[in-house]
Amino acid sequence: ALFKKHGLNAEFVARSGSVAAVAAKFADGGGFDLLIMGSHGHGNLGNLILGSVATRVLASSKIPVLLVR
Repeated sequence: ALFKKHGLNAEFVARSGSVAAVAAKFADGGGFDLLIMGSHGHGNLGNLILGSVATRVLASSKIPVLLVR
């Protein structure tokens, strides 16, 4: 409803699999200009230990990715 109120068309899409791989593949094949993702920002040590979905999407997406903290 928030997007519609501002004249934006939004659609809910559900997929299963590795979050990073599925998000990058969907964005690359969707004809989008930009992928916007939120990031928890665990820091370098957290990313090293836990890995980062955002980092994996950045590495595998063919379109620009904007990370928001």
